[in-house]
Amino acid sequence: SPLSGSNIADFKGMGEFEGVNPANGVVIYYQLPKLADSIEVKMEIKDAAGKVVRTYSSKADEKYEGYPGGPPANPTLMKGKGLNRHVWDMRYPIMMGAPKVYIESSFRAHKASPGAYSVTVKYGSTESNADFKILPNPHYPTTPAQYEEYHTFMSEMESNLNTMHRQVATMLKARNQLEAVIKDMGTQEKYAALKKEAEALVKKMTAWDDDMLQRKAKAYDDVDNYENKFTANYMFLINQTESDIPRVNKPNRDRRAELEKDWAALEARSKAIMETEVPAYTKKLWEAGIGAIY
Repeated sequence: SPLSGSNIADFKGMGEFEGVNPANGVVIYYQLPKLADSIEVKMEIKDAAGKVVRTYSSKADEKYEGYPGGPPANPTLMKGKGLNRHVWDMRYPIMMGAPKVYIESSFRAHKASPGAYSVTVKYGSTESNADFKILPNPHYPTTPAQYEEYHTFMSEMESNLNTMHRQVATMLKARNQLEAVIKDMGTQEKYAALKKEAEALVKKMTAWDDDMLQRKAKAYDDVDNYENKFTANYMFLINQTESDIPRVNKPNRDRRAELEKDWAALEARSKAIMETEVPAYTKKLWEAGIGAIY
């Protein structure tokens, strides 16, 4: 729907084949003068404690790369002359994906709890602020303590998932460098021992990656053909706990405890590889005059 998120310059308020859905979130209007293309407009939403909840920019993230089964891009702000409109969906930042890995899940983070918030819109040295409140749904008897428990539970899991996928990306980068080193060594006899050690390290990295992710899945039906791996299962729990009725129940806690135990073992393997084995092997590469894994 054209007006569910932000203003669209060529939409005139009606269309033969288009409807207009009401906005689902906090509707924020801001007025701007004519700005040069080089000027960035930023929006920052904070909670009552002054902690940043969500940020937006008129400049798209240049590092973002979309792919099937991955997270969506963070919405960009409109910066046209005159009145602009942006709808905050009341959610925390979109969770990270594992580059090019198809995961049949939602990457949307949980919604903010009822309370006082503020929004700041700024460009250059110009800044404007406004306060607003998110009200509790009167149909649900959710207590402030339950909202807080839910927010903490979800925030921790979302942060954990980001950590997991960052470690996946870091490991893959190092593995690609190792494979390039192996290729460069070729069949030279003087590098035979170093090459064998690199191959063993690559095999260990690959095994860890295989436990973390299902890289064979490329489309929706593939989740039936190939077994989900760890981060997909972790995301499933995040998605199943996330709700407009924000309560954390015992099965949520029990399943999280199981997954956190598995993650502790996986994280220990990752740290052993990246913090001990890779630096030790890098030292040998330096001594052999080849280079380093960074």
